Amino acid sequence: MMLTLPTFGQGNDSLQTDTMKLHQINEVTVTSRRAGTRKIAGAVNGILIHREELFKAACCNLGESFITNPSVDVNYSDAATGAKQIKLLGLSGTYVQMLTENLPNFRGAAAPYSLDYVPGPWMNSIQVSKGASSVRNGYESITGQIDIEYLKPDNDEGATVNLYGNSMSRVEANADGNIHLDDKLSTEVLLHYQNDYGHHDANDDGFLDQPNVRQYNLQNRWKWKGNHYMFHGGISIVKEKREGGQTHHTVPNTHHLYQIGIETNRYEGYMKHAFILDPEHGTNIAVMTNLSMHQLDANYGNKHYDVNQKNAYAQLLFETNITNQHSLSAGLSLNHDYLSEELRVKNEEYATAVETVLGAYAQYTYNLNDKVAAMAGLRADHSSRYGTFVTPRFHLKLTPNEIISLRLSVGKGYRTVWALAENNYLLTSGRQLVIDDLKQEQAWNSGLSSSFYIPLFGKTFKLNVEYYHTHFNEQAVIDYDSNPTEIRITNLDGKSYSNTFQIDASYPVVKGLELTAAWRWNDVKSTYGGKLMEKPLTSRYKGLVTASYKTPLGLWQFDATLQLNGRGRMPTPVNGLWDSCFHAYEQVSAQITRWFRHFSVYIGGENLTGFRQKQTIINAADPWSRTFDPTMVWGPVQGAMFYAGIRVNSGRL
Repeated sequence: MMLTLPTFGQGNDSLQTDTMKLHQINEVTVTSRRAGTRKIAGAVNGILIHREELFKAACCNLGESFITNPSVDVNYSDAATGAKQIKLLGLSGTYVQMLTENLPNFRGAAAPYSLDYVPGPWMNSIQVSKGASSVRNGYESITGQIDIEYLKPDNDEGATVNLYGNSMSRVEANADGNIHLDDKLSTEVLLHYQNDYGHHDANDDGFLDQPNVRQYNLQNRWKWKGNHYMFHGGISIVKEKREGGQTHHTVPNTHHLYQIGIETNRYEGYMKHAFILDPEHGTNIAVMTNLSMHQLDANYGNKHYDVNQKNAYAQLLFETNITNQHSLSAGLSLNHDYLSEELRVKNEEYATAVETVLGAYAQYTYNLNDKVAAMAGLRADHSSRYGTFVTPRFHLKLTPNEIISLRLSVGKGYRTVWALAENNYLLTSGRQLVIDDLKQEQAWNSGLSSSFYIPLFGKTFKLNVEYYHTHFNEQAVIDYDSNPTEIRITNLDGKSYSNTFQIDASYPVVKGLELTAAWRWNDVKSTYGGKLMEKPLTSRYKGLVTASYKTPLGLWQFDATLQLNGRGRMPTPVNGLWDSCFHAYEQVSAQITRWFRHFSVYIGGENLTGFRQKQTIINAADPWSRTFDPTMVWGPVQGAMFYAGIRVNSGRL
């Protein structure tokens, strides 16, 4: 049965038991280790990251969930605010469509710090889809989609507490609990508290290595499940305060310190209604809505920035399996954004932007005995700002036998640019931020991938090879190179593209021990000031090796990851203040977990090589000058970090 309310990662593993022996014993305990990641079935190339994989590292939030993943990178956007961004297929996270349980989320003003808004212990799974994804969720996916599945209200009743602390003076407390009010209705509460209270300045540049962050995060979720109707809804509140900047004066006779203060209030509510018309053919009608308000009040030195973004999203969709081979999905969507901004530097500047987009889509899927799977989708949208545009996408999967599968994808994506809201961390720079009248971004993405499942010494050797090309017709380019006193966000005038090649393999060497190795090469270029150049602050390649071992009884687990991050180009140097390129560096992380009946304890460390970018802030000695810049970050801003934590699982509430 096909449902419009997906529950990725909740399927039970298939276990076989010798029933002939059951009458001889009173109780049987079967232990099975599910793979932490697996390929997503269907035509779209993607992976599903289970909680088993997330538990291999501290995984305090979404931004720290990809340490063991070879496809997704997470980097600091600057060394002063703690803003982070995902990179997929060599491009920044604005080209990745973020979803929470199939609803578009964390857009515009929420983007710079959104990776900290999803606590790791709340996540049930993460689905990462590469390239042009389904048109069902909109037109904004250019390099892929990341869909987060939270813990469900109708999971087994109980409560979990997770306590965490690290050597960088960070403490966290997480709790979740759910109650089944009857056989159809259940509710769940998720709680999160974070406090970074240290004042670390390891490189002695007079600035905090990371901001002090205090965050309160709350969700209440409800689910009602009947034979022909399902309801899923909830509300969430995030309150966060970030404080960073100078710890002491670095220039004599300076009257005040360079300080950073960011206060965020985010409110969100969603509802999903699914009407199951014909369970045998998976015929469903669903209505999904999401409302959010994101308020940010920020000070960057002598610059003050306020933004208030309100978003309303609604989708009506219909899905059915016409036959075992043919299925159809169609729907309507409405997205409304209201953005109010205020920027005070020398003079007050106000801006208000409104966009309403009404869209319709249809998507057809053909499946021939799992040997051939094809998915073709087309959607048309009308924007109050950009008029009407069409988004075509196509995916094909061929599985001639059990050893090999091939995937092909091609599609177009569009994106509305909220330039200042999405990049407000650039205000930390002493350069003048100049934003041109920007066009809607447009890009084509095409990809080819193959997966091999090769029997080897009684086990399966998994090998994946993939290549993706992204070509921009229109793009908002962040230009550091053309003018040494400016950072300009301007329209593309020339070529811009990304080529990404990746190969990865995994093999269970012995029982309980699995090794994974990956290599990725990036060729990302854009036109800056009339010159086609490599995109700055982007590594040309990445290598990854992970090892995970769990003892036969499942009491101990050992995980380690080695990353090799390649060299790349720096923005054009000014007066020799920085080098023209950065060099390759290695990072090692490791964790040991001890599992007990109702709890587990874990200790570990990140960046155990201790590598740290020496100059994370350009001209930190004079933060009021035009050459001051904390946004040129390409590597770790902190050295080695150690942590410990405990997870406690209780029974019914």
